[in-house]
Amino acid sequence: MPATAALLCLVIGVTDGDTLTVRCPPPDERVKVRIAAIDAPERGRPYSRLSRQSLVQLCHGQQAFVQARDVDRYDRIVADVRCQGKDAAQHQVASGMARVYDRYAQEGYSYLYPQQDKAQSQRLGIWKKPSAPWRRKRTPASGTPASNAVAPPNKMRNELPKLNL
Repeated sequence: MPATAALLCLVIGVTDGDTLTVRCPPPDERVKVRIAAIDAPERGRPYSRLSRQSLVQLCHGQQAFVQARDVDRYDRIVADVRCQGKDAAQHQVASGMARVYDRYAQEGYSYLYPQQDKAQSQRLGIWKKPSAPWRRKRTPASGTPASNAVAPPNKMRNELPKLNL
């Protein structure tokens, strides 16, 4: 799906490290935006607060350029987002506050992988421990989740509805 023109919106809320609420004209409505090609820890998971805080510092209360790409199964706009002149996806990945969401980073997001590799090698944020916080830990013998298991992130469906802007 081709991208639409970027809209200049005001960031009025940050849900987690990859989701914002923005107010875009017209008609000045609130819209949930999922940052394209990244996945950050969900609320209640390790590093979720740090990830959210990183996005708050970059975007909250700021004007953001939002270039819609699609709509996910939760009816959020999936978009490229720029706050303070910075690519929000690149900022989150480079600082170790999100990972590249391989499944949805096929075209146009290869620039994120070197940022992720660097964050991993420096053990920044979510990469401080050997396994990422959304991966489920299993005991070797039983194959069942360990007591400190962390659920995987929500998966978006294969085919997303077309965005009508």
